[in-house]
Amino acid sequence: MMTDFKNKTAVLTGAGSGFGLECARIGARLGMNLVLVDVQQDALDRAEQELLGAGAAVLAQRVDVSDAHAMDALGRAVQARFGAPHLVFNNAGVGSGGLIWENSAADWAWVLGVNVMGVAHGVRVFTPMMLAAAALEPAYRGHIVNTASMAGLLNPPNMGIYNVSKHAVVSLSETLYQDLALVNDQVSASVLCPYFVPTGINQSQRNRPKNQAPDQPTRSQLVGQAMSDKAVGSGRVSAADVAQKVFDAVQARQFYIYSHPQAIGAVQLRLEDIMQSRNPSDPFAHKPELGVALKRALREG
Repeated sequence: MMTDFKNKTAVLTGAGSGFGLECARIGARLGMNLVLVDVQQDALDRAEQELLGAGAAVLAQRVDVSDAHAMDALGRAVQARFGAPHLVFNNAGVGSGGLIWENSAADWAWVLGVNVMGVAHGVRVFTPMMLAAAALEPAYRGHIVNTASMAGLLNPPNMGIYNVSKHAVVSLSETLYQDLALVNDQVSASVLCPYFVPTGINQSQRNRPKNQAPDQPTRSQLVGQAMSDKAVGSGRVSAADVAQKVFDAVQARQFYIYSHPQAIGAVQLRLEDIMQSRNPSDPFAHKPELGVALKRALREG
């Protein structure tokens, strides 16, 4: 397990805001070298200046994590500047709501490109570097953290494309954990499954590529955005709180990281549905008024 972070290198995607930025701030306090990766140049520039000011060695790279070639180039840049990283936080993600049949091909390409292929590229590029470092140095310890969501363990309605992407990240991460355990004891993995936390993800359309421009939003997508804004904005757990949980989990070699452990009851209910071949339970059983409001909003007009 990783217990000493000083002079170790962390690669963080989505480092311009949210969990990525808060983890970078903790990394700076711990004396880590930081590779900051984001697609939004102004946010990346602000993060770079702040963390340089905190005394960290920083490599800032504007990268679209869904771009395989750009991620390959990132790997080469990290190797040239710092060598193999010790902590890789595949955190970049985007949100998208609405009824699942109303998502356009461009919606699917964008969300799965960032949320799934971004993580896949991070794993594909950095794991071999980390394993090579481990083979050369018995004292080397490495850890990969992939950001999924409680939506990777549940299937809330009216946000299907996001659910699909985050279930894929959970599956990828669980498989990565098992595959790493087959070949070495020095590198491991975790999956972060946050619930509603104020991070800016609900405004992620700002970074959508021009060639994947959205259609006019449907009623369900507007309703989904409004509900997301309200839920994320009212979150009582901060991104900084979750970032500390990430570092605690890396130190403890803990795989599942939850921002809201109390939400796990809904996961248990889903798994019981599966085991007993029951139809999926009402996702709003704990807050019926939410379900009533969503149905009313979708059926009006």
